[in-house]
Order: sequence, then structure tokens, then C-alpha cells
Amino acid sequence: MGNKVTIIGSGSVGSTIAYTLAVQGQASEIVMIDINTEKALGEALDIRQGIPFLAPCSVYAGSYEDAKGSDIVILTSGLARKPGQTRLDLAQANVNITKQIIPQITKYAPNAIYVIVANPVDILTYQFIKTSGLPENRIIGSGTILDTARLRARLAEYYSINQKNVHAYVFGEHGDSSFVPWSIANISNIQVSQFASCLHDTDKLVPTLVYDEVEDYIRKSGGKVIKRKGATFYAVAISVCHLCKCILNGMNTSLTVSTMMHGEYGISDVALSTLTIVGRNGISGRLNAPLTDDEVAKLQKSADALKDVINQLQF
Repeated sequence: MGNKVTIIGSGSVGSTIAYTLAVQGQASEIVMIDINTEKALGEALDIRQGIPFLAPCSVYAGSYEDAKGSDIVILTSGLARKPGQTRLDLAQANVNITKQIIPQITKYAPNAIYVIVANPVDILTYQFIKTSGLPENRIIGSGTILDTARLRARLAEYYSINQKNVHAYVFGEHGDSSFVPWSIANISNIQVSQFASCLHDTDKLVPTLVYDEVEDYIRKSGGKVIKRKGATFYAVAISVCHLCKCILNGMNTSLTVSTMMHGEYGISDVALSTLTIVGRNGISGRLNAPLTDDEVAKLQKSADALKDVINQLQF
């Protein structure tokens, strides 16, 4: 039996997710929904015409009713971030859009796992959990999985090593208050702070790791891409498709996705990213990583920044 994925929003992010899912052979059926029907029809047709060289997959534009039986619903719709605009500036406008979508999609796909990608992702994940009436374990925000990928890519560049050898994470808001818990970051099981001193028999010049520079790079990467090419979509699509793969293959995987906090690290009633276990039924647990007191304080500060925005919004 195949996997059915519905994607709401056929802009750069939604269409690239659909394309990546098809290329990776993750879904046997992909439904693309957009208020701009012609755009959805065009994107679906473009992908569908390449399927003969891929695993069989039905890709088509549809309505909310076509989402029936979906295993995963991915929400990408909303206004895009403009150059110089923060993700949180988008908050009320995209909350209003999501407010219209929730009752329509949950009516036809009540048993799907929902992956929230649209920004501000932590706010919209919180909104979805609070207002959709769906079980909390089936609502997952993409959170800082993209930030984490950017971090690993940067550290891999620093040390000229395979990205898969890098195990480091970004916690908190998918935005300006995110941070790296360096105390649990390692490369090939060697703590990041000690890795350079462990390198031997190499003629490569190893630069000094400047932690603040790396974190600044992560926070500003999205803005730099938007300034240079108008939008970010490749890396976020790959990240979201990795999340879908972890859901569909049923193997529990720890990811920095955005979920509702219930007292972990002294934080409640806000959605943000920490290590969460994701599997076939959505969220199946959480890893409370042993953070330092300073890291816990940063996570709490990130939660407070999100709560300040939530308190100003109308859901």
C-alpha cells in the first residue's frame, strides 16, 4: 500500500517539496492544493511529466476533498517573507490564512499527520494544536530541522568532514532567538570543542571555531538567500522530506521539530524545537537532553519571545 501526501500551497516551497518527494520515491500519490488553481495545475503537470523516469506516483492538483486518506498533510501556504522582514512580522497575516484552512482540511483528513512548514512555524504549530481539535502527537512543526542542517553544513565546512559525522542541533524558535546547545554537539563522538585538537596526520589548516560566528551564520542564512535569489526552498524542501521519510518509514528518529512544551526545561504552553522522537504515529516521545544552566536559560528566553508574539495575536 502506497503513501499519500497532500501539500497545501504550491509556491516555491510547496512545489519543491512535491518534486523532492517524487524524486525520492516517498509517495505514491501527491495532491497539490492552492488558492491559485492554475499554479497548482501547472506545478503538478510539470512534476507528473517526469515520473516515467522515477518510481510510480500520481501527482495532481486537487481540492480539500481530494486530501481524503492522506498519510501526511504538509502546510506551506501563507505570505512569503520579504527581504528585511522577520518571520514574526508575518505572524498575524499567516495566522489568519491558517485559520481559514484548518477546518477545511481537517474535515477531510482527520487521521493524517500534519507537518507545519509555513512561517512563523512555531506560532502556526501552536495555533494548529490549540484550534484544530486533532491529537497533539499528530501535529509537527518543521521547527529548527533546517537550522540544524545549516549548522551541520557549516561545521562540516569548518573541518572538511562528511556532514553525516556532525551531530549538533539548533534549539528554540525557528528564528532570531534560536541557539546551539554546544554542550551536546559532537563530531564523530568527539565533543566539538575538542575536535580540532584530535585531528592528526592532516595538512589542512584548521580554523579556530568561533561559536558566535556559526550561530550568526545560521540565523542569517535564510535572509541572505532571500536577498540573493528571492526565496529559500531547496534546503527547506530537503529537510521537510527527511521529516516525512522519518514518519513514513516507521523508525523512531530524534529530530529538532516544533512541538508543544509541557513543563520540559520549565517551559509550558508554547511550541518550539527540542529533541523530539518522530515515527509512524507522529510524535512518540521527547528527549530531554542534559543542557547546561546557561542553555536552559536561552531556551526559556526563546520561549518567552514566542509567548510575547502569541499574546499579541488573534487566533
